[in-house]
Amino acid sequence: MVSIEPFYNWRNIYVAAEDERSPFYMAKYSEFELKNRIYDHLIHPQWDNIGSNTLYAKILYADYDDGFACIELIGEWNDCINNDIMHFKRNLIDDLLYQGITKYALIGENVLNFHHSDDCYYEEWKDEIEDGWIALLNFQDHVLNEMDSNQILNHFDSFEEFDHLPWRTYRPQQLHNLLSEFFKDPQYVIEEPIKRLTIKSE
Repeated sequence: MVSIEPFYNWRNIYVAAEDERSPFYMAKYSEFELKNRIYDHLIHPQWDNIGSNTLYAKILYADYDDGFACIELIGEWNDCINNDIMHFKRNLIDDLLYQGITKYALIGENVLNFHHSDDCYYEEWKDEIEDGWIALLNFQDHVLNEMDSNQILNHFDSFEEFDHLPWRTYRPQQLHNLLSEFFKDPQYVIEEPIKRLTIKSE
């Protein structure tokens, strides 16, 4: 897992460690010292520790004017043993909420498993975003199924159109616009999700 690095093609637009309003402002990273791990697997040092032993995150983009953040996740989302949603909510999301972020894109390609406990932190998060949304992008089917079987999925915005979304082909503002348009009118994405907003080479 050490070779799985957070997405870096937006770093010319946004870096959480350089954002004074980010919970990871001034974070230091070493490319030579590996200390974060998921069980017995070391992970790439660019991932940020949110207080969990199994779930790590990276804020890929935050726009405080639009109230939008894109967060990539890696590891095992384990509420049963580690109460990962508590760590995620208290150590990352609460700071973003305080800064006015109410629209979230969570990238879940590298979330390996989900283990349920209770839904109080999910309910709290959903209540606090009011008219915002929490879009789950590219989570694996078995993770979504586990969330669904425990009614956790009810607190997120998960749609088939988001299961294989090529989000890396967008600039972050384009991704925000696409998701915003979808939540205004689901047919927007269903019809031609890529053709309308794909980045053109410059």
